[in-house]
Amino acid sequence: MKKRSIFLLTAFLLAFSMFLAACSGGSETSGEKDDDNTAGTEKPKFMSILTGGTGGTYYPLGGAFANIISDETGIQTTAESSGASAENMNTLKDGNAEIAFSQTDIASYAKEGKLMFEGAAVDNVSAIGTLYPETIQIVTTTKSGIKTVEDLKGKKVSVGAPGSGTNPNAEQILEMHGMTFDDINKQDLSFDESTAGIQDGTIDAAFVTAGTPTGAVEGLSATEDVVIIPIAQDKIDALIEKYPYYVKDEVPAGTYGLADAVTTVAVQAMLVVTNDLSEDVVYEVTKAIFENLDQVAHAKGKLISAENAVNGVGIDIHPGAQKYYDEKGISPK
Repeated sequence: MKKRSIFLLTAFLLAFSMFLAACSGGSETSGEKDDDNTAGTEKPKFMSILTGGTGGTYYPLGGAFANIISDETGIQTTAESSGASAENMNTLKDGNAEIAFSQTDIASYAKEGKLMFEGAAVDNVSAIGTLYPETIQIVTTTKSGIKTVEDLKGKKVSVGAPGSGTNPNAEQILEMHGMTFDDINKQDLSFDESTAGIQDGTIDAAFVTAGTPTGAVEGLSATEDVVIIPIAQDKIDALIEKYPYYVKDEVPAGTYGLADAVTTVAVQAMLVVTNDLSEDVVYEVTKAIFENLDQVAHAKGKLISAENAVNGVGIDIHPGAQKYYDEKGISPK
């Protein structure tokens, strides 16, 4: 009888132990499932920043930002090369990344479903903020005799490569001067092709949208007396009122051998983010970037500041980024 009692007790304890083990195992499985299911959480484990080609400016800046975000927020962030602005907006639309570089005008076209985004608007993104200007330079030489935008009438003028952001920049600036592409002999050339054409006399002028100094224009200035055509203040005001992603800018004296600074306009490089990211996450990302710019080695890093990030944005700012700007008392100028 005693042996039977001991046997029953042993069997009971063994069964109880197996029950506990099963419960413990179920709990671990449940925990693993929760860890894997990060997509719906407030703070993701991983994020991607879409940049541009590896030879451009977006890619090294994106790498620096990715390192800062990883270190400051604990979210493992990587920079990915891409086809830049238009491609980046479509990738965000498809939900295949979280943050991206874009020109301000391209982001606006994407949100509004215009131009290259006609019928395919990108409605799930907001801005973190603008970064640095991409200057619209109307390039010619002294021998062309062109001194004003109106002087472009009837001339052979490059408006950028087909499908580029330079094309609508040129169209909108001409619009402010009462002109259309019908008033010029339009040429669709890349920056290098444009400056080569000016040099050999096959075209008269070119629109170039890029950070200054631009390599192709510097190359032209080595053999020609470069002229950058100014845009008058009233035309700048009208342009910005109708197309708020523009900002006033200038090409500094000394650039391309210019004797004086030339007034013009710029669109801007900016960071955009998917609306799926929470206010808290975007706040942390915005704060991390703008309070650690000393870690950005690229020369364009010197032009980036939180104080200027809300100027010329052109689309809605994400609530998380706006929270950071409000804390700092930053508003558009």
